[in-house]
Amino acid sequence: MSRFGDLGGKLYRGEASYDFVGRRKLWYGVTLLLMLISLVGLGARGLYMGIEFQGGAVFTTPPTQMSVEEARETALKVSGTEPRIQELGSGSLRIQVTGLDNEQSEKTRAALADELGLETQELDTELVGPSWGDQMSSKAIQGLIVFLVLVSVYLAIAFEWRMAVGAMGALVHDLVVTIGVYAIVGFEVTPGTVVGVLTILSYSLYDTVVVFDKVKEKTQGLLKQNRHTYGELANLGINATVIRSVNTSVVALLPVAGLLFIGTGLLGGGMLKDISLSLFIGLTAGTFSSIFIATPIVVDLKLRSPEIKAHDRRTLAKRAKGGDEAEDAEETAGTGVPRAAEPTAAATAGAVGAPRSPESRSRGRGRPSERGR
Repeated sequence: MSRFGDLGGKLYRGEASYDFVGRRKLWYGVTLLLMLISLVGLGARGLYMGIEFQGGAVFTTPPTQMSVEEARETALKVSGTEPRIQELGSGSLRIQVTGLDNEQSEKTRAALADELGLETQELDTELVGPSWGDQMSSKAIQGLIVFLVLVSVYLAIAFEWRMAVGAMGALVHDLVVTIGVYAIVGFEVTPGTVVGVLTILSYSLYDTVVVFDKVKEKTQGLLKQNRHTYGELANLGINATVIRSVNTSVVALLPVAGLLFIGTGLLGGGMLKDISLSLFIGLTAGTFSSIFIATPIVVDLKLRSPEIKAHDRRTLAKRAKGGDEAEDAEETAGTGVPRAAEPTAAATAGAVGAPRSPESRSRGRGRPSERGR
């Protein structure tokens, strides 16, 4: 652990560095691959929308000896729709059938009650109309659009438009990957999932803003020096915050993993599982995007600016000529870490105490001393 802490200190001070920006084409390739897999999974399997979005019925049985297969066969035979069944911690079953109207749900309820040997009224039933599900879907999409617009405006004002574009690219990655995992694995999309997705987008944005703030600090005096390019200084900003981002994500993932793997195992499914599942997937994707996607996009956009292009060209030309710049480049090759500036003779003299000038030494010569008076 102490070695990890030492590495974090070295990265923050610029004594060690990893070239995130220089390898950005690799990260772009990984990002595109993940998004492509997610989109293919989404197109091939689609999302399994919960009854809150499609309408239907949920039947919760008392503790029973009925097997999952028996419940599935009974519900499928009556409703004609493949049910989704979950075993709860108390020995009960949660049988969810989407797309049912009131008449179909009553028939399914009666068949399940008969199979269980119960009265129809003893079987707990929750009905959701399809109109309410459509309204829920439209509200979720509207909330997501408003969130993205407000975030873009804020980042453009607080930082610059390029960083707003970089943050949006990272958020799109997080959203597509999370939805793709849900589609590929077949997780159910519920209102809890929507809450979790909006939460992870906020978390990812927070992590990205922290990195952007450090990048802005490192590149603030870019045009006043000719030792480092914009990409190198931006890379220093990422290195200064990477350990913090990883630590924050691990600390956030531990309680979420506890909710997902332990809490849902003891308490069953429901809103707890839906929120924690989306958080677990999204936090992992958000950590990757804030480090490997957001700032590299900003660097590529910045390098299109004529002013930045001219500055980087001058910097690289000085290095090519040799001298101190060439030595700096050799010392920091592949790392982007600037060499500590060596004190000049004037600075050293100033630090120790400047020697008196000849004029000051001769001042007073020829004057009668006080003793002679």
